[in-house]
Amino acid sequence: MSDENTTAAAEPAPDELLYSVQDAIATITLNRPQVRNAFTLTMIDRWAAALREAEADPAVRVVVVTGAGGAFCSGIDLAVLSGIEPTPIARRRMLTDGVHKVARAVLDLNKPLIAAISGVAVGAGLDMALMCDLRFAARSARLSEGYIKIGLVPGDGGTYLLPRLVGPAKALELLLSGDTVDGVEAERIGMVNRVYEEAVLLDETYAFARRIAAMSPISAGMIKRAVYQSQNLDLRTNLDLIASHMAIVQSTEDYAEARSAFGERRAPTFVNR
Repeated sequence: MSDENTTAAAEPAPDELLYSVQDAIATITLNRPQVRNAFTLTMIDRWAAALREAEADPAVRVVVVTGAGGAFCSGIDLAVLSGIEPTPIARRRMLTDGVHKVARAVLDLNKPLIAAISGVAVGAGLDMALMCDLRFAARSARLSEGYIKIGLVPGDGGTYLLPRLVGPAKALELLLSGDTVDGVEAERIGMVNRVYEEAVLLDETYAFARRIAAMSPISAGMIKRAVYQSQNLDLRTNLDLIASHMAIVQSTEDYAEARSAFGERRAPTFVNR
């Protein structure tokens, strides 16, 4: 959903979603600042494609998603909703065959994904941030699962993602009220990892991303998968899974390089694969 009163949406220009890679970090920038980066279905296609490109590129070790013009994302452009055929099947397919492409691409991404949130992250825009692995926010950011205010239900994973971050009771409070929290409160309740002043948000986000990019990409990918998989496992099964992971990583060149670098007190160098 979007909190913008938008007019009929034309096909977005190619620069309305930007993708770039520098220093092993891929950046996806939502670039419709005139509507606080509300997305269209064409942008969704590009967003999912960018995530798949980052996954396939051995030079990419971390992905950052952010928004231009002082906003993260105000959700789906309301003109998209008004343009959908008014039948249950068409409306369902708009999500399953459209908006949910990004969520599925995120699920397939083995590399750490960080959201840098300034300004608003509302409705599906907040859901897109919640599905990232880490969230860094400006103190002044405004985050809301505001679907209920326009008679909708969270359509992009909010009822799954938010309770896992803040607990079911707090999630229900936010989902049922549509209340907005700022970055400071979002950090306090566990919705975001860190908060910064707006002026340094991106600098701090990329500084952290560079730290991750300097680590073994094999280890980072396995740690990410193990954390998510273990949410659905008992401890015994988790320990068995980790034993297998440990046996694999100890046979890699990354492990040999990391051990040598640690012993020699130098920064390790990992080869892109």
